[in-house]
Amino acid sequence: MTITHELILEAPVEQVWALTVDVESWPSITSTMTSVERLDAGPLRLGSRARIKQPGQPVRIWTVNAFEPNKVFAWETKAFGVRMTGSHRLERVADGCRNVLAVELTGGPAKLLEAMLRGQFRKAITAENEGFRAAAESARQ
Repeated sequence: MTITHELILEAPVEQVWALTVDVESWPSITSTMTSVERLDAGPLRLGSRARIKQPGQPVRIWTVNAFEPNKVFAWETKAFGVRMTGSHRLERVADGCRNVLAVELTGGPAKLLEAMLRGQFRKAITAENEGFRAAAESARQ
């Protein structure tokens, strides 16, 4: 199962990227994150890990599994035999930046979770993308 949400943000890709990789600030940008704590030092990179608390969910450790500056950031965690991958894809467009967020569930009971939680996942990534848009566009002004 993959759920995506796409928005055009009226901000340069570099500005949206800076918000994207500043994961510890996400709780101030989006209601989908209660807390994000980096577990390693230095800039975010492939293999970086973070302890994340999201509303209504237990704390999970997420590990960066894709990282291409100003283009792609993705990380994953496992729960109940399901691998969850969250990704951010940025693309330069005439009006600023296309920000495509996705969550993908794979493995064991992924189809069952999809049936039960598709609406919640869609609502969460929409809220997250709207939070990124508000932060990027307000920072630009």
